[in-house]
Amino acid sequence: MPTDVHQHIWPPAFVELLRARTAPPYLDGWTLHLTGEPPYEVDPADHDVAARTALAHADGLDLALVSLSSPLGIEHLPPAEAAPLLAAFHDGALALPAPFGVWASPCLSEPDTAPDAVERELRRGCAGLQLPATALLDAAGWDFCAPLLDVLTRHDRPLFVHPGTAPPTPDTPPWWPALVPYVHQMHASWFAFRAFGRARHPRLRVCFAALAGLAPLHGERFAARGGGRGEVDFDAFYETSSYGTRAVDALVRAVGIDVVVSGSDRPYASPTVPDLGAAAAVHALRTVNPARLLKGATP
Repeated sequence: MPTDVHQHIWPPAFVELLRARTAPPYLDGWTLHLTGEPPYEVDPADHDVAARTALAHADGLDLALVSLSSPLGIEHLPPAEAAPLLAAFHDGALALPAPFGVWASPCLSEPDTAPDAVERELRRGCAGLQLPATALLDAAGWDFCAPLLDVLTRHDRPLFVHPGTAPPTPDTPPWWPALVPYVHQMHASWFAFRAFGRARHPRLRVCFAALAGLAPLHGERFAARGGGRGEVDFDAFYETSSYGTRAVDALVRAVGIDVVVSGSDRPYASPTVPDLGAAAAVHALRTVNPARLLKGATP
């Protein structure tokens, strides 16, 4: 089933609430203002439901999962500010026509009620839960979010880890947030999951946006520092975002080809395959490492 796990569509009511705000995140017309990023001109066509539905059908998608863009920082707003935005997003996204589905998003500033809220959104039809990587950077983050992840495990639903807010960094080019804070967040959240999250949630399926910031490529350095050689985690998935053949090529080697299967000394394939080009990478995705690298949009 062709699936895109990472798309963004802002429902009209959600857009109007962003326009009614005067502090980040807010929209001035279609200009998006965030705390740690320069003003960004949003293309209205990207949030035109009819156009996006036609595009999804033209792409042959059977399912396209829509997520709240975590760099907005809505999950961390005070509850009184976050609640109407989250409600407008969930209500509008759940009303989208096929092939769209929805990732639920929680209010992390209200931890006592967040698990019940996630449970409610899952029962309403959300496919799983999205969390910002900034909430999962260390042991404390995975412990804080554990009640939400327990809800997912009970319902056998997946977690999608998405880049979160970028800190203000003066005198940097516009591409800086996507290339530095976003990548660092994904990198850290992947290693924190490996160090702290997996043991606490052994049955949780996790999908990391943006190829987990290419964190799995540091396996050799990890082993050299005493971390051991990684085993394949068949419940860890990687979404491509704006990465292309070169990055996918490398990640396939790290998480699917040049990694020993748990309980076996047989590698998936020879680690010395020369010049793994586009055709070979596609072959690896389809046969050696099926369905563990997933299509997505740019976060």
